[in-house]
Amino acid sequence: MLAQLKDGESSVSDLAKPYNMSLPAVTKHIKVLEKAGLITKTKEAQWRPCRLKEDGLKEVSDWMEEYRVFFEASFDRLEAYLKTVTIEQDLNDDNVKTVEEKAVKVKVVEEKTGRQKQEKKGKKDGNKK
Repeated sequence: MLAQLKDGESSVSDLAKPYNMSLPAVTKHIKVLEKAGLITKTKEAQWRPCRLKEDGLKEVSDWMEEYRVFFEASFDRLEAYLKTVTIEQDLNDDNVKTVEEKAVKVKVVEEKTGRQKQEKKGKKDGNKK
């Protein structure tokens, strides 16, 4: 329904058309969106036009941004942990016998990890534009 309203105001019956729902059920959904501060509904004779309340969507966006930052940090910590586990497993591999071989393996893994971080940073920077 919110997607429908992004193009402009609509009546309750227009909002109900794409769904296999009764008008009372659609009205209940609209009331929930109104209480959430996402839309406004006015009364013009028998027509009940609904429209998006843009400042309500801004609040939702700001709220979601806080959680995006939290989850990105969590995923970054998980990624770092998984890389250390992988490095430890690689270093304990039976094929790596000498200290020199382990040093070479660590260097290869570090270079690969550095490239992946650069690629990830580039993708993040590209999404912000």
